Amino acid sequence: MKRLLVVHHSPTRGVRALTESVLAGTRDDLIEGVEVLERGAIAASAEDVLAADGYLLGTPANFGYMSGALKHFFDSTFLQVGGALSASGAADESVGATHGRPFGLYVHGRYDTAGAVRSVRSIVGALGWRQQAEVLEVVGDVTDEHREAAYQLGGTLAALLAE
Repeated sequence: MKRLLVVHHSPTRGVRALTESVLAGTRDDLIEGVEVLERGAIAASAEDVLAADGYLLGTPANFGYMSGALKHFFDSTFLQVGGALSASGAADESVGATHGRPFGLYVHGRYDTAGAVRSVRSIVGALGWRQQAEVLEVVGDVTDEHREAAYQLGGTLAALLAE
């Protein structure tokens, strides 16, 4: 059975709403053969990452960056899960235990999400993960349309693993 790891930091009502919808989408009745493992960003471990076949990441945009909790997740797992830097300090995307695995991302911000998206993409790029769905970027209040998009994001990543 394939495993989808959902790592999120959901301290606000908006990110919590998106996370709930993402998780509901991953567990859609039409999707079979995928185990969903949910972890808060502080609790997620390298073992969780290594045991997963794909990833869904969720974060608020804080001061133009991903949340400190999601950054902590990356900082504490990066080298253990196959992240590599070349001698020049640039990302070495050609190696690593998790290279090539699919990921999706959702970000909620009050005014902007661009810096948070950019920061996550730079780290997952160094891990060699492949983006498999458009990033869900929500600015302002979370609407029913955003919840549906989050549901679809979760379902898309889970369905990709079920194939």
